[in-house]
Amino acid sequence: MINITAAWIGFLLGAISGAIPGLFFHKPDWLGGYTSWPRRLIRLGHVSFFGIGFLNLGLGLTANVLGVESSMASILMLVGAVTMPTVCYASAFRPAFRHLFFIPAGSVLVSIILFIERMV
Repeated sequence: MINITAAWIGFLLGAISGAIPGLFFHKPDWLGGYTSWPRRLIRLGHVSFFGIGFLNLGLGLTANVLGVESSMASILMLVGAVTMPTVCYASAFRPAFRHLFFIPAGSVLVSIILFIERMV
């Protein structure tokens, strides 16, 4: 159930994180322009709330329907849900944080692998 709750929290945060910058997106030079590093990373952070939210929703619902115990996969997906937008937003303003993308990407990847193993 925690992954389903995390998914809906992610959707809420995705909506908020899109609405706030959306107030400024009409300005062509905002954050250095459309293709600038900060603006791209802010968009990626916003989208990651929804993307990993859908993964959390899928994991939670699938585990419930199939009766699959998925504690480690669940924890790792939650780690990804928290760290991906965090690393995106941190990297937008301090590019050195981009070296931490292995944490959310790795946790989501391992979560999916573990969950598939539990289902088989």
